[in-house]
Amino acid sequence: MTQGAVVPVSLKGADRDPAAFARGVGESFAHTGFAVIADHGIDQKLIDAAFDRTKAFFALPEDAKRAYIVPNGKGQRGYTAFGVETAKGAARADLKEFWHVGRSLSPGHALAASMPPNLRVREVADFNAVTYQLFQAMDALGLKILAAIARYLGLAPTYFDAPVEEGNSILRLLHYPPLKPGAEGIRAGAHEDINVITLLLGAEEAGLQLLGRDGHWREVAAPPDCVVINIGDMLQRLTNHVLPSTTHRVVNPAPQRAGFPRYSMPFFQHFASDFLIKTLQSCITPERPDRYPVPITADEYLQERLAEIKLK
Repeated sequence: MTQGAVVPVSLKGADRDPAAFARGVGESFAHTGFAVIADHGIDQKLIDAAFDRTKAFFALPEDAKRAYIVPNGKGQRGYTAFGVETAKGAARADLKEFWHVGRSLSPGHALAASMPPNLRVREVADFNAVTYQLFQAMDALGLKILAAIARYLGLAPTYFDAPVEEGNSILRLLHYPPLKPGAEGIRAGAHEDINVITLLLGAEEAGLQLLGRDGHWREVAAPPDCVVINIGDMLQRLTNHVLPSTTHRVVNPAPQRAGFPRYSMPFFQHFASDFLIKTLQSCITPERPDRYPVPITADEYLQERLAEIKLK
């Protein structure tokens, strides 16, 4: 495992010099597998408020939290209990629990079957209002990053707007409880994200590691006012691995920190459920033949992957 600073790319450059910003973001993905975005513009008061509500929810009694489990809901909304989600191919479940906030749709919306309504938390004041406000802020930020990715790929900067405007995106409120002595397993096993891109705000406790293109694990901690971005499997598939998905994990803390919980709030930006993931022609060459000649909708792909991680 290696350490090394990754130079943040300032979002202020997206308006000042879009081409240079796109190049900086794209080269960071190519060299390290992720990018760190500075000056992201999300109000720190909103972030702090969302963390406060997250901590308050996970402090509720176990039976109160379990009342928000959606039967047969595949963990896509509400509460998923500790020890359920399992990294693909892992023998043990992750040492975590989480809550999912999804996109709110109008009644009768065509995508309502694959994007159920959010659950309203009664015990924590303003929980839904605050967390959904953060969902919207992260969604807007993700669109700016996707515009840069589109430029880097030689596409129109608006290429991703329509596919993700009503995307099945999720804000995950994560709690890794304190570890008991001799605890077996890992807080989050090595995995790749299912979605298009993931945006991650900084966590109070360390543990996040990303596998670099050089094959070495890197400790990653977002500096203040920064967001860590990584590529997900849907974008990897769309680009024929021109932009590879980033393998990452959350390792257990050193013994002196084992008694402390860890909270984080990743935002998983998704395509709309009916979007057809079909390899970009510009990403197919004689040296890079199409790995995915059969297209698949975003929802079909999501359902396959949810089964692999024990949420379905």
